Amino acid sequence: MLASFTASAQSLSGVWQGVETDTGEPGAVWPAVLRLQKSSGTNLFGVLYQEVGDEASRSVTFQVQGPRTATGLRLDHVRKLSETGSTLSTYWCEGSITFTYDPKLEKLTGRATYRPVGTCGVGTFTLYRIRLKSAGTVAAGTESTLRVSGRNVVWYADAALKQPVATGNTYRTTLSKTTTFYLTQAYYPTRQSTAVPITIQVTGAAPKPAAPAAPDTVRPAPLLAATPVVLPTVLFRLGTAELLPEGLPALEQLATELKARPDLRLRVAGHTDKIGEPQKNQVLSEQRAGAVKAYLVKAGIPAARISTTGYGDSRPLYPSPDARNRRVEVSQDK
Repeated sequence: MLASFTASAQSLSGVWQGVETDTGEPGAVWPAVLRLQKSSGTNLFGVLYQEVGDEASRSVTFQVQGPRTATGLRLDHVRKLSETGSTLSTYWCEGSITFTYDPKLEKLTGRATYRPVGTCGVGTFTLYRIRLKSAGTVAAGTESTLRVSGRNVVWYADAALKQPVATGNTYRTTLSKTTTFYLTQAYYPTRQSTAVPITIQVTGAAPKPAAPAAPDTVRPAPLLAATPVVLPTVLFRLGTAELLPEGLPALEQLATELKARPDLRLRVAGHTDKIGEPQKNQVLSEQRAGAVKAYLVKAGIPAARISTTGYGDSRPLYPSPDARNRRVEVSQDK
């Protein structure tokens, strides 16, 4: 059994992103980024960064290290490297985390056991990493499906993350030359979240087109329908109505569709995850719907064509906590 975990097939080095939950504080979450490197033997070392779910200004960075195990790895907190937003009444828990590795999903599920200081006890980590799961080399001029691991993945054509080209774990495209994409995860993003470069090698020469070829584009499905449609990406930072950059392509598409159908009226419904107090979540859902309306009005859509409402955390689509519940639904307003 142990022999199956070879360094080449099962390396855990890289950037993992996700969240810590189940610490005994109902509804509390701590978005996290874990960066690992291989050390001597089967050991790994790295840094673990965490934020307070509804207060990104409060964060901590720990040095961690530990050995591989038959099912994953174990990491111990070595020392605190930095901390922001600390107060006399707050502290970060330290101890060890035992992770189980799922190679198919590129997922780490960790159980933390903390030293008994104050309310410290246990916690559960759920982390994912982006990795290429399809062939790294494709033929020039041939349509190919690129496939990666990760949660709520957004694909960009540039390192500055200004040119989104797709969302999700697959991207069907035709390449004429070796191309690097930059991928992010919208699953509990933090201030320390970074893009992962994925380079696709292209072999051969693309056939010459009979006419000038249009640039590769993603043809998204229409967003406007009689029944509510969930906008295809997580739009908001945790606990706020702040729009995330990866949500802007969907809003730009929505504005384009509204301009093409000037007689249509739009209904925007905001939703939150079941984190925090229901009354605050209700207000937050209304603010999120309002943020989408404000974006559309700025894009040239008359405010009178858009109505908004909020449902708080009363209509989750997935078991909480799950970032996909932080969503906006749009529909034609009859």
